[in-house]
Amino acid sequence: MSTDLDPLLKRLHLANARRTWRDLVRRAETEQWSYEQLLLTLFSEEVAHRRGTRLNRAVRAAQLPFLRTIEEFDFTYQSTLRLTTFGSLLSPDFVTEGNSVILFGKTGRGKTHLAIALAYRAMQNGFDALFANCAELIDELSSASREGRLREALARYVKPHVLVVDEVGYLTYGNDAANVLFHVVNERHIKRRSMIFTTNKHPNRWGPVLHDDDLAEVIVDRVLERGRLLKLDGPSMRTKHLADDPTLHDDQDNTERLRFSGTNGSDFPEPT
Repeated sequence: MSTDLDPLLKRLHLANARRTWRDLVRRAETEQWSYEQLLLTLFSEEVAHRRGTRLNRAVRAAQLPFLRTIEEFDFTYQSTLRLTTFGSLLSPDFVTEGNSVILFGKTGRGKTHLAIALAYRAMQNGFDALFANCAELIDELSSASREGRLREALARYVKPHVLVVDEVGYLTYGNDAANVLFHVVNERHIKRRSMIFTTNKHPNRWGPVLHDDDLAEVIVDRVLERGRLLKLDGPSMRTKHLADDPTLHDDQDNTERLRFSGTNGSDFPEPT
């Protein structure tokens, strides 16, 4: 039987079925499965295997700096956002309808975690994604523009179903930042491709960051036409463990720590 079945499964590219069918047949005989149950199990495992393989391939291609899921995000540190807020963003409709989102908040609030989680859920739903640091994206496209190959370089950022642009406004960009970012956003807007931005600056302050108030307004307008602006607040998730450190509440110890630099604590400005 194996002499006849293996070549057929190979020809049909059913790799997982080729590996598992013998064990499944033995199990079916022991547990007295029906033919229908055997076939259902065989092909269900094949589908699950293919889905897992495709997801692993998509995650590698997405170039995520790390992997995070929505289930891992601690919403207890957010005063306004809840998991239910992200219901529509986690649905396949988020991608098929070409929707977008801007995640705005101070550093350490979990913006990148959520952006990656949304991209990963899109990949779980069968779509592909790409993660890009904003400064690196702008540098790459600016160089390509100067060399006359902008159209070619844009393809990488336009093709994926979901594009994550991380850390808008954290660094200083070149004078053509708005121009090259507009090309990305405009092309994706036309093709109804989803975009996820993270930023520490409200979008109405992107003009000075991108060196062009008018183009920055157009960029934000296109993103939010089919998108949402979500603000992340609460304490920094990176330093939340310090709130439980009793030594940080000792005034004398704090004074000594502040004076370690040679400056009295009262001379330090309040964080903004």
